[in-house]
Amino acid sequence: MDTETVVTQTTQTKERIHLLNVPIDIVKKEDLAAVTGTLLENGEGGYIVLLSLWDLLRARRNGEYRSYVLEADAVIPISRSIISGARFLTGKEPVRYLPFDFIIAILSILEYREQSVYLMGGRKKVLEKAEKNVSKTFPRLHIVGRYTGRFRKNIEGAVLQAIRKAAPSLLLVGKGVHGKELWIRRKCDKLGPGIRLWCSDIYDVFANKRRHPTDYVFKHGLEWVECCFKKPLYFLRVFLYIYYGILLLFYKFFKSKKKEQ
Repeated sequence: MDTETVVTQTTQTKERIHLLNVPIDIVKKEDLAAVTGTLLENGEGGYIVLLSLWDLLRARRNGEYRSYVLEADAVIPISRSIISGARFLTGKEPVRYLPFDFIIAILSILEYREQSVYLMGGRKKVLEKAEKNVSKTFPRLHIVGRYTGRFRKNIEGAVLQAIRKAAPSLLLVGKGVHGKELWIRRKCDKLGPGIRLWCSDIYDVFANKRRHPTDYVFKHGLEWVECCFKKPLYFLRVFLYIYYGILLLFYKFFKSKKKEQ
């Protein structure tokens, strides 16, 4: 794709730009309800991607993950580095969301509409506790089913049929599902209408098994630092940020050269 073509689609509620040839959607918080409504009303089913910097770099390569991002109905940035990179290259500034807050916002919108959700992923006890907490927090949201992530391959057809019959407005998928987020794309045509959304640790957070980042940590983009203290190998990701910075400079230089020609 031509690196000068950064804005490809504008609607009343969403603007799509490209960063390093990866789509990013600008969705203001006040427009989130309208975007959600549009996805619910299209009748075909679609999915939302919560995109980290690591995911963005994965999506630059040809392959299934790139297709997963390109085919998404909405690509929401969750890394501060994506915001600064978009501002540096395009002059546009996407809205960054904390995954937990984004999902809470979606569930609130669905509750207001008295819609439904199907919970999928995680271990049995964690999922059960998560369901109780979601039900308590959103009493007018209909939980139409749940299933743990670690199911055998030979019952996958029955799981898919259960989801189709339940016809949830939102299928919320967490860790444990074979293929992780790519499972959503692979089974998209078998899931029926509605929104699909993957977030790896959402049920651990809902079940109070894991804390989500504080507002201060999120605001300053320090989530990865907290992870480093739990998993020291994460310190190696500093090279990822260096690589990302080099890519941004290259694209900026390349764009400037093209304008001069």
